[in-house]
Amino acid sequence: MIVVDTNIIGYLFLSNVQSPSAERTLTIDNDWAAPLLWRSELRNVLALYMRKKLLALAQANQIMNEALKLMRGREFEVSSYEVLRLASESRCTAYDCEFIALANDLKVPLVTVDKALLRGFPSVAVSLKLFCERFGHS
Repeated sequence: MIVVDTNIIGYLFLSNVQSPSAERTLTIDNDWAAPLLWRSELRNVLALYMRKKLLALAQANQIMNEALKLMRGREFEVSSYEVLRLASESRCTAYDCEFIALANDLKVPLVTVDKALLRGFPSVAVSLKLFCERFGHS
């Protein structure tokens, strides 16, 4: 099991230069976990794509439903105290610290492309690229 942030989930469904690495990550470890916050963050990304006319409402809704199906049963609440503690000890947002709090709680790495998380929590956060390089050999 790994914790993934919203960017990694989004890369599976929204074509991006990082999409192949996200797909590779899913083949390496398909037991993804995330705090419930991921839902709101992905909805926000999808709303932005709709505003920019990159997606229609029906497409955005389909992507959200597919992402919900992928993450079903692997979404978790996190401790507010722990999120606030992590935020107080770093330069990361409380939103980002939700992912670190969950990774700590589950005792698994967080796979991310977020530079602030990678800098602030090097013992927990691993870059998407490094994860694929480290664990992607068959």
